[in-house]
Amino acid sequence: MTQQLVSDQLWKRLQPLLPKSLETRHIQYAGRKPTSPRKVVAGIVFVLRTGVPWRALPATSDFPCGNTCRRWLLKWHREGVWLRLRQVILEELQRKGKIRWKRAAADSASVRAPGGGPKTGPNPVDRRKLGTKHHILVDARGLPLAIIVTGANRHDVTPLLPLVEEIPPVKGRKGRPKKRPKEILADRGYDSEPHRRELKKKGFGPS
Repeated sequence: MTQQLVSDQLWKRLQPLLPKSLETRHIQYAGRKPTSPRKVVAGIVFVLRTGVPWRALPATSDFPCGNTCRRWLLKWHREGVWLRLRQVILEELQRKGKIRWKRAAADSASVRAPGGGPKTGPNPVDRRKLGTKHHILVDARGLPLAIIVTGANRHDVTPLLPLVEEIPPVKGRKGRPKKRPKEILADRGYDSEPHRRELKKKGFGPS
């Protein structure tokens, strides 16, 4: 199952980005053999795909328990592993000409966050229960270019400009790194003349 959840192609890109601390054993107090990083990633992918609570993920021969997987997910997040992986994949796709820069689309989705946290807020459409709002900008084929998380009470258009700035410069072809789609498409929730003017100043053509 580990190879099904974390393919050889994905692991080839991810492994060089992971810190070596998970595989390190103390010379004097080695203890039990450390968990395989690939199995930890397999557990993370399993939870994200199925939506099972972390505490409900039991340790198996395919991955460690959910608490261990979550701990390493957060640790690698703080160390910038996932951002570096995104950059690697974007640059590879750019080299192959698979990113469609002509148009980009922005949208958001609200998710419950019963555990709370600094990026949560009362959801106005869910009886003010704590939640987060995931704002995403994708290319013309639906490839994620930038993602921002805010509280669920934030209006869609509010983080639009920071979301645009979140697009990383993408190398992979001759010339300057690519960063600017020609147009940005969005629904009525993003209909704001001040934001249109700001986007035009930055070289975008909002629609």
